[in-house]
Formats: sequence, C-alpha cells, structure tokens
Amino acid sequence: MQLYIESLGCARNQVDSENMAGRLRRAGWSLTGEPADAAVIVVNTCSFVESAINESIDTILELARFKKKGRCHRLVVAGCLPERFREAIAEALPEVDQFLGTGAFTRIVDAVTGGLPDGTCLLPDPDSIPIDRTTARERTRSPSAYLKIAEGCSRHCTYCIIPRLRGRRKSRPMAHILDEARRLIAAGVKELNLVAQETTFYGHDLPEPVGFDTLLARLAKLAGNVWIRFLYGHPESISDRVIETVAAHDNLCPYFDLPVQHAAANVLKKMGRKYDRRLLRNLFDRIRSRVPGAAIRTTLIVGFPGETDADFQELTEFVERVRFDHLGVFTYSDSEDLLSHRLPGHVSAKVARFRHDTLMARQMEISADNLASMIDKTVPVLIEANPEPHLYEGRSNRQAPEVDGLTFVRTQPGGPGATVGQMAIVKITETLEYDLIGHLK
Repeated sequence: MQLYIESLGCARNQVDSENMAGRLRRAGWSLTGEPADAAVIVVNTCSFVESAINESIDTILELARFKKKGRCHRLVVAGCLPERFREAIAEALPEVDQFLGTGAFTRIVDAVTGGLPDGTCLLPDPDSIPIDRTTARERTRSPSAYLKIAEGCSRHCTYCIIPRLRGRRKSRPMAHILDEARRLIAAGVKELNLVAQETTFYGHDLPEPVGFDTLLARLAKLAGNVWIRFLYGHPESISDRVIETVAAHDNLCPYFDLPVQHAAANVLKKMGRKYDRRLLRNLFDRIRSRVPGAAIRTTLIVGFPGETDADFQELTEFVERVRFDHLGVFTYSDSEDLLSHRLPGHVSAKVARFRHDTLMARQMEISADNLASMIDKTVPVLIEANPEPHLYEGRSNRQAPEVDGLTFVRTQPGGPGATVGQMAIVKITETLEYDLIGHLK
C-alpha cells in the first residue's frame, strides 16, 4: 500500500520524517508524493510558535479530507504538536486516528498499521528514547542532506518550548555520525548540513566528552570535496577552536549560523540569554578576522515582553554595525506554557509587526550592499534545479538550503550546460537583494 508523509517545521523535523519513512519502507510500505493516492497519511508537525501551530492544524484538516474523498483510511499525526498539547489534541482533532509525540517516532509502523489504540496519544518521555545507531532514512534525490548530530536542549530560554518537547541534550556518538556521513556521501550527497538544537555544544554530554571542533575535523577529513555546513549554533558555545577548524578546511563551509535573538542587555536578560552586545561584536569580529569571506547568519526576536523603543533602537544599531549576511526576524509568539508569558510589559502585535518590518527593510538594504561586492567574483555553486532551458538554480557555500537566497546560473544556447548535483564554477555578474546571478565559468 502507498503512504504519504507531510513534514512541517525545521530541518531537524525533516530528518525525523526521513527516519520514519525509512522504517515504513523497510516494513513494506511504498511512499507517494500525492496524498490523493495514499492509503495512510502521516503529518510530522511543528508547534514552536503560533504560526507553526496554525500551519500544523490547517495541514492536518486539509489532508483529513482525503479520508472522505480519497483512498486514505488512516491519518497519523506525529511530532511537536501532540507533544506540546498532549491528550487535548485528540479531543480537538477527531479526524486523526493516532498521535505520536516526539519520543514515539520508533512506533510509526505500529501507528500506521493500526497496532495502537485509535484516537490516543503515545507520549513516552523524550529523555527515555535513545538516539538510534542506524538511520535507515528515505530521502528525496537531492544533492544536499541534513545530518542530525544531537537531540534536545538543556538551556532555559524563557521564550522556548523545545526542552519540554525534545528533552535534555543528547549528543550522538561521533562514530555513529561518521558512519551516517559515509553512507550519505556514498549515496551521492554533495553537501552535509549538520543540525541539532545547538550544534556547537556537541559532545560535552558524552561519556567521553569531545569538542564540536573535533567532529568537524573528522567529517572534513572523510568528506573529500563534499561541503560540510553547520546550522543552529549558539554564541555561548562556539569556541575559537571551531572557528579555526573551519578556517583550516576548504570543505567546511565558511558559514556561521548563530541565532542571537537580541542585542539589548535588558531583553537578553529576560530571555535567559547570558551574553551581551560586546561579546557578540567581539565574536563576529573574530570570525571575520580568522575566516575571510565568512557568511554570518542570525535570527532575532522583536516584540519580546519588556522590549522598549530604546531596546529596539539598540538592536537596530547592532544590526547596522555587524551587517549580517543573512538575517531572519520573528515577532515574539506568546503562550501560557512559556516562562516569558508571565513577564510584564507585553508589546502589542501592531508595534511588534512594525519593528519586524522596519528591521527586515533595513536588512534588505544591507544584504543588497553585501552581495554587490560579489560581482565579478568566481564562486563554486552546487546546482540543485534546472527550472527552464539555460537557467539553473543553486547555492554557493555561503548560502544554506531553504533559509537563504539562491544563485541563478545562466548558460548560452549551444554552449556547455550544467547538471543537477554538480559543483559548478560560476562568475557572478548581477545581484538582487538576496540572490546572486552569474554564468558558468
């Protein structure tokens, strides 16, 4: 029988979906890209912020219609939505046959085949679930892959629900990560993107602690020409050794994803973040000094409880000073189960949206200026799509999948073309606010 999986949320969720798909494939299921053709539909959900919750619910209801007008006879919902809202979600969504929390992915075959009681939530403690040694993932044929190196988080940021949804930090043994990396590379992957709740803290919780820099160096050694990139770092846990390791290996992308959330001391303290603007400025200065051409990405939250006009002005000045290559801005998402909900001085949605739009407009200008410096430079580009004749889409090693801009590559009629999955050498001739345009060298 055929089965359809819809994966929502972050790259870490995508890995979980691929692992579930691998288990189902081994159990004899065939996967389809069309929900109308599926006998069973699985939705792997996100509930990190309000917009993600709404998207998850809307997707579930949309796919539930295939139980009335289609081949589907079973709908399974997994991941963060049932983990956060627990049994209450079963009452709210009677269309769903089975709910699996984040610690129950290993039971996906039972859920799909009806081996669990209908309408219930299976919610084992995420801390009690070991990270699998083998990951029989079912991936799409993409030249890029995510590689999860740890699970959970042990920090206590007041705005974040992740520790409750994913449990305490658990690093995978390095040998398991290296084994999976070898399998992915052997399957033709040209880029490995390391993901975790906090990649740069990797290894400190292992029985024999190891630094993230050691993992990076080992991966770089085995990867050959395959790009290695890490996402979801943290400014408190990234060490100078990590920066130096990136500088020392050509196949480690000069890309630093370090969400800082804010720059004003008043807001950072309320968020539970234990650094200040000076530490951040020094960190980014060191990265750019030791890794020439490094791309720095961050995310920010505006409208956090207690954020004043002065705090927002300080944040804006910080963004203008650092001139991030990639920047995402979120408005604060409130909920009664967050510690930050009890903080005084909640900011109105209108003010938060204004601050969001103001900051993104400024970042668009900064990004356009930054990219203009790339004109006439030659860069390697991983080709990912060929949407029309003589036009290809790809990314340089300074652009991460799904969250950053693209590099568009033009070729001449009758001239040499490119191949999806190829590392092409491209001369940049034009730029947009967030994208690069060039031609094959």
